[in-house]
Amino acid sequence: MMMRPITRTVHPDDTLLAVARQLRDARVGAMLVADHGDYVGIVSEADLVRKAMASGADAEQVMARSVMSTPVMTIDIAQSAHEASDVMAERGIRHLVITEEGRVVGMISVRDLLRYFKNWGTL
Repeated sequence: MMMRPITRTVHPDDTLLAVARQLRDARVGAMLVADHGDYVGIVSEADLVRKAMASGADAEQVMARSVMSTPVMTIDIAQSAHEASDVMAERGIRHLVITEEGRVVGMISVRDLLRYFKNWGTL
């Protein structure tokens, strides 16, 4: 399965401004939220817009923990792109964390799946 490795995370106490800058700098739409080595949530552009900006939250005061999505939705690396697509559709999510033997190894996005299906197959 095509995926991006987890190279950066944000902390639950990072401000939304800091999170937005991390997303921009990494050129990704979501990042895992890590606290003491555990992945406690995921924060996406959609979370920032729908849960914070649209309600007038102060991006310099509000923290990631208040908008992150939990629990983190995962799929095993051995599962297919079609299965990943099904999970995303069923749960209404755009990012899915990939695990191998229970350990987080990467993330996949709807955009990654679109690229995959365009190049390699059909739904």
